[in-house]
Amino acid sequence: MKKILSVVIVFLISLITFGQTPEKMSYQAVLRDANNVLLVNQQVGIQISILKEDTAVYAETQTPTTNSNGLVSLEIGAGSVIKGDFSELDWSKGDYFIKTEIDPEGGIDYSIVGTSQILSVPFALHSKTS
Repeated sequence: MKKILSVVIVFLISLITFGQTPEKMSYQAVLRDANNVLLVNQQVGIQISILKEDTAVYAETQTPTTNSNGLVSLEIGAGSVIKGDFSELDWSKGDYFIKTEIDPEGGIDYSIVGTSQILSVPFALHSKTS
């Protein structure tokens, strides 16, 4: 009986943990101010938007702190949501773009803006043939 109970518990634990894909996306950037000086060990305000045809389908804000090299690392999908639901984005529906807006002072007065297309990573390309 004890052996059967152990097998059932192991099975349930593996079932719970199997196939749980995090609804997040890693993002890193090196931040500089208007004078091209690194923003070092400084809290910054960031608004990230996922765009589909120039329309924001998801947006969130975060206030991470840069490291000694001006690098900021964050997880898109883990911030304070402004619009949309990250888990409901249909990535198969064409091109998406990421728009970042940054306030070097840590607030919401965004002065540094950039937009770039979200591209496939090799792991995702491999999954097409698996």
